[in-house]
Amino acid sequence: MCASIYNYGYHDLLLIQIFVTAIMLGAASAGAFVGSDACQGCHAEEHAQWRGSHHDLAMQLPSAATVLGDFDNATFTYNNITTRFFRDGEKFMVNTDGEDGKAQDFEVSYVFGVSPLQQYLLPLSRGRLQALSIAWDARTKAEGGQRWYHLYPDEKVDYKDPLHWTGTYQNWNTSCAECHSTDLKKNYNTLDRSFNTQFAELNVGCEACHGPGEQHQALAASNTLKSAVNGGFPTALQQRGQWAFPPDATIAQRTSPLTSNAQINSCARCHSRRATLGDYHYGAELLDTHEPVLPQWPLYYPDGQIRDEDYVHGSWVQSKMHQAGAVCSSCHNPHSLQLHAPDNGVCAQCHAPAYYDSASHHHHPTDSTGALCANCHMPETTYMGVDDRRDHSMRIPRPDLSVVMDTPNACNQCHKNKDAQWSLAALREWGVQFRDTGSHPARAFQHIAMGDVRAVPQLVNLASDPGTAAIWRATAMDALGQVGGRDALQTATLLLYNDNALLRASTIRALDFLPLGQRYQLMQPLIADDITAVRMAVAASLAGVPLDQVSPEQAAQLRVLFDEYVSNLQQNADMPGTQLQLGVFYITQGNKEAAEAAYREALYLNSQLMPAYLNLADLLRSQSKDSEARKVLLQALAIFPNNGPTLHALGLLETRSGKPDTALTYLGRAAELETEGTRHRFVYAIALHDLGQPAAAITHLQALLRSVPQNVEVLLALTDYSAELGQRTKARGYAKMLTQIAPRNRSYQALYQDLANDTL
Repeated sequence: MCASIYNYGYHDLLLIQIFVTAIMLGAASAGAFVGSDACQGCHAEEHAQWRGSHHDLAMQLPSAATVLGDFDNATFTYNNITTRFFRDGEKFMVNTDGEDGKAQDFEVSYVFGVSPLQQYLLPLSRGRLQALSIAWDARTKAEGGQRWYHLYPDEKVDYKDPLHWTGTYQNWNTSCAECHSTDLKKNYNTLDRSFNTQFAELNVGCEACHGPGEQHQALAASNTLKSAVNGGFPTALQQRGQWAFPPDATIAQRTSPLTSNAQINSCARCHSRRATLGDYHYGAELLDTHEPVLPQWPLYYPDGQIRDEDYVHGSWVQSKMHQAGAVCSSCHNPHSLQLHAPDNGVCAQCHAPAYYDSASHHHHPTDSTGALCANCHMPETTYMGVDDRRDHSMRIPRPDLSVVMDTPNACNQCHKNKDAQWSLAALREWGVQFRDTGSHPARAFQHIAMGDVRAVPQLVNLASDPGTAAIWRATAMDALGQVGGRDALQTATLLLYNDNALLRASTIRALDFLPLGQRYQLMQPLIADDITAVRMAVAASLAGVPLDQVSPEQAAQLRVLFDEYVSNLQQNADMPGTQLQLGVFYITQGNKEAAEAAYREALYLNSQLMPAYLNLADLLRSQSKDSEARKVLLQALAIFPNNGPTLHALGLLETRSGKPDTALTYLGRAAELETEGTRHRFVYAIALHDLGQPAAAITHLQALLRSVPQNVEVLLALTDYSAELGQRTKARGYAKMLTQIAPRNRSYQALYQDLANDTL
């Protein structure tokens, strides 16, 4: 599906801006890709460093030299399926369960990766390449390697599961190709769900980072490189800079400020959890082509430590090193990808070893693992079974936060037989005192997630602080948007036009609590923002603007924006999450037919995508198709019988259908299953009240209050229901708690005064 083309006569300036931008991008990316071998003649040292690197070996054709796994009739059994790895002449073959669950032979098309594991890409119909979930552990035998193993050892993944090697989430074209090859063109056809994926170079070559080299090569041949901007490349990546130790300082500083994030942005294109926005163009801001996720649960712990895979960037931009002007090549050789020095040597480039690489600092024996900087400040988490990856936020270990928040800390990741209290006591013996345990930003995020609005002022300060990392300011703004209210609006008003695109995009999303008309007035200047991620956030927020109720010029401007939004998403129409996003957009626009098609396509791509079931059921219910909605929800429940959101949705549906007993059964089960958040438990209590059981409702609300003692929603309900049952003293007590939590809230003060006057 392509974006519609409109013949507008109203928005010449906007079209001129888009046209000029297109020309600039075209100039920036002019020239063809010439291949890494073309670089070797002039850049022999860099080419030699790159050769054999993880970038060079990211993807290879299968051969006796490149295939590391045992294909000598080796077998591996998983979920009662035995897979056999064997040779057929020069071919490397795998006999395993296919899309229909039946065993068949597949020829290895490519090897994928090299260390610490290697996967194998097998072909399926419609141009798909799939990553086999049985991988080769490339570590040495001494490390436990040289074996076949399954990436999901604790699950029973069969051919019906989207995590199966034949499923959506193991599809190379969709999930892997962009970052394992050079100049990739996915070429997905939505009509028959096929791929015609092409690339300029099989692996991650020189031009994957520098951009197409044809112009650079021509300039070199004509001896005119010195006069060319960026040497004929679309971007310059040399931002490492010079560093020096000021007098009596123990930490080096840049001799000149960092003025460009081009290198970090180039690396982040692949080394981040992100969404792709349209076509990639070299030299652009990261958010012009990709949208990184914020450090939020469940990908991150509340303090920003990695929980799921974050590919480094989301951690790195939290760090003090990033704020000080360090870049990726400050530590890593950009061609070999190796550290500039082994162990603590890489840190000693900027941190005086006499001070930091000493027992007085790290409090461990000199030659022990505890004396390694990275083990304390960059602890490892193991992903894909064998892949240990370091947290690049480079933080101080905080066992105090572990005690109060159950977040991990580096001390106990080494001393596994001890608890966080032991680690905290050890640090105190060393003279380390944490005086911000209660006021640490992580506590604010934790409290706001529990409905404690007393955290709002701290989040306001965090979002407004120019000295705080931008990614944390954006995360704080996102949290404020979930609360809404005056503080969120005032803060958003200050940040909506901030120079930082990540802050602008986050602030736009945070304003969803405002009425549509007010959002439109605030965001109108951002409709033609320079950065794609910002425009996409505006499009999602303003999707519901009735085009017949604004001026022709404004309607034309919005149509351009909405067309761009849909066009960008359609480039990733092979992803279930994108279809879900399209469905939400269409619903907001009132296009129920398109929304239903998008939700059903999402379920075709991933038959276990619970949000798609829930959204589809809600759409059907809104059209008074309750029986169809019920059928959809029961299908979801058959897949995951203990899925709280599905049970909750069924309970609400049966409430509206006039089946109170069935409704309470579903809502009660959802409440029992809830371990994070409060919505299901709160709604169950409200349902008990509304269905004639107010005393039971109060009992459940009181239990909920014990786990979230500052939740104003729960306190308001307890106040109302207690007063309704004549329990005025209890109602007054709950109202007083509300005034203590939000002393400036006049409605809480009035409620308390009314209840107090009743007792006079």
